[in-house]
Amino acid sequence: MEQPFLTLNNGISIPQLGLGTWQTPDHEAAACVATALEAGYRLIDTAAVYGNETGVGAGLKVSGLPRDRFFVTTKVWNDCHGYDATLRACEESLARLGLDYVDLYLIHWPAPRQDRYVDTWRALVRLLAEKRTRAIGVSNFEVAHLARVINETGVVPAINQIELHPDFQQRELQAFHREHGILTQSWSPLGQGTLLTHERVLKISRKHGRTPAQTVIRWHLDNNLLVIPKSVKAERIAANFAVFDFRLDAEDMTWLATLDHAGGRIGPHPETADF
Repeated sequence: MEQPFLTLNNGISIPQLGLGTWQTPDHEAAACVATALEAGYRLIDTAAVYGNETGVGAGLKVSGLPRDRFFVTTKVWNDCHGYDATLRACEESLARLGLDYVDLYLIHWPAPRQDRYVDTWRALVRLLAEKRTRAIGVSNFEVAHLARVINETGVVPAINQIELHPDFQQRELQAFHREHGILTQSWSPLGQGTLLTHERVLKISRKHGRTPAQTVIRWHLDNNLLVIPKSVKAERIAANFAVFDFRLDAEDMTWLATLDHAGGRIGPHPETADF
């Protein structure tokens, strides 16, 4: 089943639903990626720090798909911030993936205590010009970080990949994204499983005859978000993709909107995260 695509601010199309590979061991990544591509996924999200780029690359190769039929995202880690270090990190990621270019290269965290994310962003701008990546963006950036890279370089990120789920909807940050033409991509879109037993999610799932995970993934899609749920189980990888033949209605969306709360963040805060 074909899935919808969204358009980045440089005109590149990106699949709205992809496979996340955080915490997927390298020795399992090839099978997971191959399974996802067989199920119809066309976006695979990885990162240098995940330690599984080699496995992801093997899965891409095994699939037999032409290079222009899949979209790969990877990210530069905090220990490679800075202009020259970022350029080297990208080349190392490409070598592990076995690719000449990635479709999207991200700064994984702003790491503000290092205060090198602007120079890192300038390196991404060069990588884009050199066609080592087709688009560039960031992850876990707050409004102040985004404003700074835009103001100091004049280049607007295509994407900000952030923790986002019904319990933690980041509405102020989403509004900034919309104002500047930045797409929002949700990591931990299922709240690391915490939402799958929520009474309201279960009620909506029963109403549509869907799993709780499918219901929450559909919520992301219906909010025009990019979403990258993660699983290493073939049946769940397939089930998470079987979400394009239904939509949530206005009542469902209203109910889920009320789940948002200030304490909903699960992961680290970008301003205080110290990796």
